[in-house]
Amino acid sequence: MFYMRRYRTSDTMTTPADVRASVPVFDEVRYLNTGASGPSPRRIVEAAQHGIEAHEWGAASDPGPYPHAFELYEDVRADVAGFLGADVDEIALTQSTTDGITRIAGGIEWEPGDSIVRTDLEHPAGVLPWKRLERQGCSVRVVPTTDGRIDRDAYRDAVADAKLVCLSALTWNYGTHLPVSELVAEAHDAGAYVLVDAVQVPGQTPLDVTEWGADAVAMASHKWMLGVWGAGFLYVDSDVIGEFESGGIGYRSVADPAADEYELKPGAARFEVGTTNSAPYAALSASIDLLEDVGLDTVDAHIHDLAERFVDGVPPDRLYSPAAPESGLVTVRVDDAESTVERLREEYDVVVRSLPDPVGAVRASLHVYNTPEDVDRLLTGLRETRW
Repeated sequence: MFYMRRYRTSDTMTTPADVRASVPVFDEVRYLNTGASGPSPRRIVEAAQHGIEAHEWGAASDPGPYPHAFELYEDVRADVAGFLGADVDEIALTQSTTDGITRIAGGIEWEPGDSIVRTDLEHPAGVLPWKRLERQGCSVRVVPTTDGRIDRDAYRDAVADAKLVCLSALTWNYGTHLPVSELVAEAHDAGAYVLVDAVQVPGQTPLDVTEWGADAVAMASHKWMLGVWGAGFLYVDSDVIGEFESGGIGYRSVADPAADEYELKPGAARFEVGTTNSAPYAALSASIDLLEDVGLDTVDAHIHDLAERFVDGVPPDRLYSPAAPESGLVTVRVDDAESTVERLREEYDVVVRSLPDPVGAVRASLHVYNTPEDVDRLLTGLRETRW
């Protein structure tokens, strides 16, 4: 049987309602936890399934599983580059945002006394690699924030002689946007590299990753892009790619795996290592197609309307996120977060999540497939459980 390398579908999605209708989970619950992981529409799951079949069955004899996968990777890198406004040589395929951050951390030559700067609201993905480097004699400076806003004076002092800054573009616990371009410029003036965790951005709003000026940006598709687990992607500015080694090295990292002396690939693909499942990347391309069919401006506006509706129903003293929402992530304060999340699921069929910080935080994630009725049901549950 002949399998096309790229999945094609006659399934047309042009509205948020079309997307919702293609996600079976909404037959069971009102899912409001995309900031953790987004349930994939059928079209995306079918693309992953097709990717498995095409690789395992269709490519077994011609062109062979390795050429098939490598050609698919080339296609996906091009799709991701176009989606982000980057050059294809600036894109590496990873397994997750954490994976991308770790590859950059391993690609820098560290010396005892080198300093890394991060904020106090980073996800563990942006914390743990630097803890490891502390064991090697590096120091970590943590910049304080208040309600998801960074202390600019403290940041300026912290980056003065730092080697690397790691920060989130969109905070996972408050849903606030950091002024990434400004923070990058200040770090560069001090001679530091900047690595951005942007996993909460693509799929929510249009993004030209080059506008931040960051040296590297780590992302993944399983949240707001509605992809399946296993497809991360890493942007590395072409001006600095040559300054990074690869923390791990394998046959996909080098120009000629059989050469006596290895030479890393000239582009970001040097951060790719070895054999990986191609199906999540097939789904990643399908995710980009879907988001472009619906339109990211449509997605952005839909999210904003839902977030405003939610915030308008929350008492001001219960709101952790800004009263003027900046994203689809909205966090509220309750008396017992774990109990509230459990009751919302069991009694109201609403799926949200608790957060480790701030205290008593419950976060809702509002995306293209959610509805005003989802928001109203969540508000009803919060009121009736008495917060």
